[in-house]
Amino acid sequence: MSKYRKDRINDAVTEELAVAVRELVDPRLSDNLTSVTRAEVSPDLKIAKVYYSSISGGEDVDRALRGAAGALRHALATRLNLRITPELIFVRDDAMEHGQRIAELLRQIRPQTGGHGEEDEP
Repeated sequence: MSKYRKDRINDAVTEELAVAVRELVDPRLSDNLTSVTRAEVSPDLKIAKVYYSSISGGEDVDRALRGAAGALRHALATRLNLRITPELIFVRDDAMEHGQRIAELLRQIRPQTGGHGEEDEP
């Protein structure tokens, strides 16, 4: 499968699952503002790793997504015209937390002025 086609499929799966997750009526997902960040479909289209982020994260969101995997897969099958509808594997995307940690570290190493303990204004 060409890289261009694989990228298009990944984007389509991401978009459709993002909509399908918002349509789920599960308080564990809606209360935590869960969103699909990206999807990576295997070359044979049998498995899709779906990366998600959530405000609180936790096991409740993971359990809710795993429990709704069948309904989400069905929604994906009806919305996309793929030969094979991939099995969905949900992975927590911790890019936001990683970015916040980097920003905090950068704030800590910012040089201080004149020994007064005041930080430079950007």
